[in-house]
Amino acid sequence: MACLAAMMSLTATGQTVSQIDSPDGTVSVAVSSPEGRLQYEVKLNGMTVIQPSALGLKMNFADLTDGLTLQGCDVTNVSDSYTLLTSKQSHVTVTASEGVCHFLKDGRPALDVVFRVTGRDVAYRYKVYPRRDNRVGVVLSEASSFVLPEGTTTFLCPQSKPMGGFARTSPSYETSYTLDDATGKNGWGEGYTFPCLFRLPSLTVATDRRSSAPAEGAGPWVLISETGTDGNYVGCRLLNDGATAYRIGFPQAGEMNGTGTTGAAVTLPALTPWRTITMGTTLAPIVETTVANDLVQPKYQASRDYTYGKGSWSWIIGMDASCNFDEQKRYIDFSAAMGFRSVLVDAFWDRQIGYEKMEELARYGREHGVGLFLWYNSNGTWNDAPQTPIGKMDRPAARRQEMAWMQRNGILGIKVDFFGGDKQPMMQLYEDILTDANDYGLQVIFHGCTLPRGWERMYPNYVASEAVLASENLHFGQGACDAEARNACTHTFIRNTVGSMDFGGSTLNKRYSADNQHGTTRRTSDVFALATAVLFQSSVQHFALSPSNLTDAPQWAVDFMKQVPTLWDEVRFIDGYPGRYVIMARRSGNRWYVAGINAQKEPVRKKLDLSPFFAKGSSVTVYTDDSQLNGSVADVRLRKTVMSVEIPENGAVLITSFAAPL
Repeated sequence: MACLAAMMSLTATGQTVSQIDSPDGTVSVAVSSPEGRLQYEVKLNGMTVIQPSALGLKMNFADLTDGLTLQGCDVTNVSDSYTLLTSKQSHVTVTASEGVCHFLKDGRPALDVVFRVTGRDVAYRYKVYPRRDNRVGVVLSEASSFVLPEGTTTFLCPQSKPMGGFARTSPSYETSYTLDDATGKNGWGEGYTFPCLFRLPSLTVATDRRSSAPAEGAGPWVLISETGTDGNYVGCRLLNDGATAYRIGFPQAGEMNGTGTTGAAVTLPALTPWRTITMGTTLAPIVETTVANDLVQPKYQASRDYTYGKGSWSWIIGMDASCNFDEQKRYIDFSAAMGFRSVLVDAFWDRQIGYEKMEELARYGREHGVGLFLWYNSNGTWNDAPQTPIGKMDRPAARRQEMAWMQRNGILGIKVDFFGGDKQPMMQLYEDILTDANDYGLQVIFHGCTLPRGWERMYPNYVASEAVLASENLHFGQGACDAEARNACTHTFIRNTVGSMDFGGSTLNKRYSADNQHGTTRRTSDVFALATAVLFQSSVQHFALSPSNLTDAPQWAVDFMKQVPTLWDEVRFIDGYPGRYVIMARRSGNRWYVAGINAQKEPVRKKLDLSPFFAKGSSVTVYTDDSQLNGSVADVRLRKTVMSVEIPENGAVLITSFAAPL
């Protein structure tokens, strides 16, 4: 790759500015150091989406936010191609401009800021150099900020205070989003969890080449997040710094029961995780971005060929009491009847089933072609969660002994719950669990946990994380059922855009109880349940289905859930708005699935151009709801590739076929 000279210019004040342009010329980043302070600015199609914003780190041995001079930026073209079965797109090719901007302090190299710029994403991270005899250091804080234009609208998930909620398990990225809100707020006082979505005010800009112009009075979308975080750093959040300014925040001091520092200990020279900014005049770049995985590399090789697919899960319907031998055996039979790969056995299995009977249950599952995922408590000393098995995942010797037992008994994977925050020791625990699990051929799901940050590519046995207000809340309270459609129309645009999401939904029960007669009431339709199986992405899906659904649910719904894939090759945004409605398409092999849901009181009426997905004259299967949420299915031959659809509140539409790709 040839090295390109960065564009250098002098402003009216005489300061040097380096510019890094995306390969297609639509996105540009300007870097400078006015009065010794680092800053950058981002433009999309010539319009400023990130106003001049601070850069830099504070180390325990030096302040790298002030007194620095921009020496220049070395810009090169970089490209990468990779295959990743467990994310939203299986085959990815990325071409970007990389600018390495060198900053001096006291005449010596002190800090590089490394930028990656594409037509929809800007990312940056820091490289910290040794200073004098310092070979190790602590990153105390980041100055990294994002200043948005005045009039920006926010779509954000407030960060919880530490050591609150159930058994003092917060923060666990499980709060409700505030939508269409103003800037200048700080959530519940602790900022916001990533990813963070913003809509800028209306300005005159060129439109995305793949999409129509933005609606009148509405401007571009910006998604801010981070990726590449591992045990060498801390997980971060976004803090409001006044008006439209936001900055990176490190963990709260009270996390992990107040133990451990909030900083990140590093070996020098050190590279920090990436800060990412995804932007577009429509939501297409937000929904379709692969930036979280584009910027990272695998940390180890898979110990075996991991497989993926669907499974069942008794706990969401039957709660703790369902984790007994007979009920789990019934769920194995159910998974076998559905052609599912697994059963997730949840908390208290060690007490209510026991290790010896679990070995018997695992043998029974293997005889029926069904494997097991087992639930574990992560806990050591960071919260009061009493669910067992406990004390197995927080210490290496106990963890590896437990994993060896699982390997001997053919267990497929683990679901580890109730983590203690984002401090560096907790991020190290995530990495240690994943690394040890790979040694024993186990896949890993995290719950009560942090956001995944490029982990699908970094850790080959990683499956998904919760990090969302997930399906158990539908069981716990009617309010969550009433808001199910609104939340589903939010997660597709925010949480699930940056990493696999273990939601555990798609129930066909009318009520959240084993007899389907009491408990909270589902407000959404059966077609809605099928649509979210497409809209929510995770390579392993444990659905909230019940054995009774074989006889009490519509046959067409059961048949769809038998065949819906969990591995996707491509995703395309079609239409929608966070919290209101969403229509998008996913492709698995040669088959496209177009899914739409609606949370608004008024029906969504659209004319869908299906030509990117289905050829004229092809046969498609269409699942629809009437105004009373009565679902139906019909086989339709497309005489034209534009289809009028109507989606009622809490309802859905779903279109699919076996047609070959165009």
